Amino acid sequence: MSDPKLLKFTMSDGVKIIADIWNAGNKKTILLAHGGGQTRHSWAGTARLLAQSGYQVINYDARGHGDSGWSEDNAYPIERRWSDMKKICDCINGPIAIIGASMGGVSALYGVSSGYRPKALVLVDIVPNAERSGMQRVQSFMRSGVSGFSSVADAADTVAKYNPDRPRPKSTDGLKKNLRLRADGRWYWHWDPGMLDMDIDEERALLARTVDSLAKVDNLPVLMVRGEKSDVVKRATADQFHQRVPFVQLVSIRGAGHMVAGDKNDHFFDAISSFLKIHYQVG
Repeated sequence: MSDPKLLKFTMSDGVKIIADIWNAGNKKTILLAHGGGQTRHSWAGTARLLAQSGYQVINYDARGHGDSGWSEDNAYPIERRWSDMKKICDCINGPIAIIGASMGGVSALYGVSSGYRPKALVLVDIVPNAERSGMQRVQSFMRSGVSGFSSVADAADTVAKYNPDRPRPKSTDGLKKNLRLRADGRWYWHWDPGMLDMDIDEERALLARTVDSLAKVDNLPVLMVRGEKSDVVKRATADQFHQRVPFVQLVSIRGAGHMVAGDKNDHFFDAISSFLKIHYQVG
């Protein structure tokens, strides 16, 4: 396994998308798409394990997040997010599987409903009929940091309030990757506040339209991994999705919330690894 290298993609409007690539040149690619308000660093453990398994892994910061550029109009609709994802996919030679968490999974779902066909799709705690209240709580968490934090520890306190069941890390060094210290002496999440202008009801309406398209897709392995304690994809919500699209495999990760990989990365990786060995095996 090689060390990751930095990639830069230029979108049609000139926005630069930054990504890490592992095992450049390997035949099978996995694209990792993080959730809203996160960065590619949220996939750090998963990316390394997938690379160790032999995949070429591309782990990117969505526009408006991390080291990637921001939209000039500070707008981030599904169509634009999918356009970015497709541009990256189009730059890759060979088969591609997509693993999308929350916002990243929404973008992938929209792409599939628009006719794009990856070799496999993993949705992480997102379904077309996701709970509005859970999505609203995520947005409220993101909004809580718009004015910045007095310290990294203050930001860690906010994360702990949102996800009280996750053990608090002894070090805040990992959290610093998602924050930037500005000239006013405060720490800010490293994403465009324009993300908060996204209309949840409009997003959910667009998501709902993907169900029928997905149900008609042939030969697309789909795994949906939810956190057992998630309020975005509750058990009943997942079951309703499965009734509409029976070929989707469902897995619940015990003790995890909406941030599944961050909450229980080992269990999460075991789930996706078992799925990939059947449907998207290296070699």
